[in-house]
Amino acid sequence: MKTPTKEQIKEYALSKGLDLFGVANIERFENAPKRMHPASIFPEARSVIVVGRRIVRGGWRGIEEGTYWPNYTYFDYSGLLNTFFLQKPLYETACFIEDFGYEAAPVYSGWALPAAAPDEKPRRSGGVAPDVNLAIRIAGVAAGIGEIGWSKVFLTKKFGPRQRLAAILTDLELEPDPLVEPNSICKLDMACVKGCPGAIPHIKEKKFVEIKIEDKTYRWGDVDMGKCTLIYHGGDPRVSPFIPKALPGYSFDVMKQKVSEECAYKFCWPMSTREWRKSAEFPDGYIIQGHAYIQKWGVGGLGIEGSRGCMRSCFNYLEKKGMVEQKFKGGEFIKRRRWLLDTEGKIAESSENGRHSSEDNRI
Repeated sequence: MKTPTKEQIKEYALSKGLDLFGVANIERFENAPKRMHPASIFPEARSVIVVGRRIVRGGWRGIEEGTYWPNYTYFDYSGLLNTFFLQKPLYETACFIEDFGYEAAPVYSGWALPAAAPDEKPRRSGGVAPDVNLAIRIAGVAAGIGEIGWSKVFLTKKFGPRQRLAAILTDLELEPDPLVEPNSICKLDMACVKGCPGAIPHIKEKKFVEIKIEDKTYRWGDVDMGKCTLIYHGGDPRVSPFIPKALPGYSFDVMKQKVSEECAYKFCWPMSTREWRKSAEFPDGYIIQGHAYIQKWGVGGLGIEGSRGCMRSCFNYLEKKGMVEQKFKGGEFIKRRRWLLDTEGKIAESSENGRHSSEDNRI
């Protein structure tokens, strides 16, 4: 039985609908924590194949216009893209590798925990406590597909921030792809900061995370994940027209909160997804009906804010500057003055985020 080449595997993967393909050798993960190390899942792994599938730009159109929410979560986030469009060709590529007699472990990239639960212990002496998963964006950097931008979102030269990633661990030794040069895609122009409702620090604040792979150092902003989670997952009246309808008179200022990511999830997920007794005032039976339906369509996920700064502002800027390969005949994505509600969910006079002023309100 012949050994497949990297080019054969890549050609097969792309033929099945994947858009991105890269390979890292196991040595590139030498600095990874054990609970995010490929060898903790597959000790004999010699190569980590990272693949990606694009997020269609039009999936954000409804949220950008403030008129239609389901398509982003359903098609481009945790609905079909993360659970089917990406996973099916990933699985088929793993089958292709195993047809040559090499083990191929597909890795679902939907979650990763930084530390084991307090009561979790290794299942064998000297082992690693569950649950282990890859930091898929760092794996993407190690595989030479792209780099992590200042907003902590993964960027490629082909699509900017518009892709989802997954991986295959295999005992087949493959030649690694060259690493992308740091800041060859993200030029630290802070378009993401100007568009974000308040979770991404400006580079002037000197808050960053740094990793080293081989001889290259990659750095990105130390995003306030408490605020990011509240904003993105349905806890911020400024980016959700569903909150004032479900909770009239409610006011909440995310920018005054100093909570952890886990605490933010604990707050906004029950509020967004749980049922509530039906009454004359609230006959729909949900705490926030709009959020609950989006979460159902999203196969458990919920992307209310739709990545206003870290993705939409980012790819609009990169496309405008000619820094990504995919071109659109209709011009810029952000075509009109952007909307942002106030802390009560009411229409505000200005859509500025209140923290970082911008001369161009179409960022």
